[in-house]
Amino acid sequence: MNWVLDLDGVVWLVDTPIPGAAAAVNHLRAAGEHLVFVTNNSYMTVAEYDEKLAHHGIESHGEVVTSAMAAASLIAAGERVLVCGGPGVVEAVEGREAVVVDSADVDVLLVGIHPDFNYDRMRLAATAVRNGARFIATNDDATYPTPEGPIPGAGAILAAIETASGARAIVAGKPYPPMVDAVRARLPVAGGIVVGDRPDTDGRLAIALGYRFALVLTGVITADKVDSVDPKPDEVAPDLATLVERYSTSW
Repeated sequence: MNWVLDLDGVVWLVDTPIPGAAAAVNHLRAAGEHLVFVTNNSYMTVAEYDEKLAHHGIESHGEVVTSAMAAASLIAAGERVLVCGGPGVVEAVEGREAVVVDSADVDVLLVGIHPDFNYDRMRLAATAVRNGARFIATNDDATYPTPEGPIPGAGAILAAIETASGARAIVAGKPYPPMVDAVRARLPVAGGIVVGDRPDTDGRLAIALGYRFALVLTGVITADKVDSVDPKPDEVAPDLATLVERYSTSW
């Protein structure tokens, strides 16, 4: 079976490991299950994600798919791109043989999580869009889970630029078509399960893929909010380890 695993809120919270998650992933791999790690967090490079997974006791063999990669799939070689995002976005753009420039005179504006975002960057980004640049976003997640609770995500930055420019972005990450296509390209068989902590992204990705959706309660959704989420999960588990244990009895 295919397992599509979110990272933030499923495997870790920022740098804090979620108990049992690494053992659960390694159990899936040992059982011969097919898996990919699919994250809307566009900040880190693929190598940095591999290193972080290794630090948490999980090997990755080209199994990380980020929203930066999905967004870059919409960019053509040679295009000039203004990036409001981190190293992962720059890497993905350059991997498409496009050119990252710090100017409002560009073909594309690409927005992701951007901790240094400020008024001047918003002004430059909005000007690029008003000048005719295609407007692409890695994701529109309003928040990002941390051990201390949610903090503003890429969607909050995107909303500011959309307001300033008067335009709407094409969003590439979960649950939108570019990410759906990227996940389908990585998995060899039909049918599977998406494990995530956000129904609005992970749940809708599962629907788009035709997979089951398992909601884990280690991220943005707590047990008291489960009855009100949309879409409704096919199953709910306190964490990834518990979920994998349920399935392992059938292997």
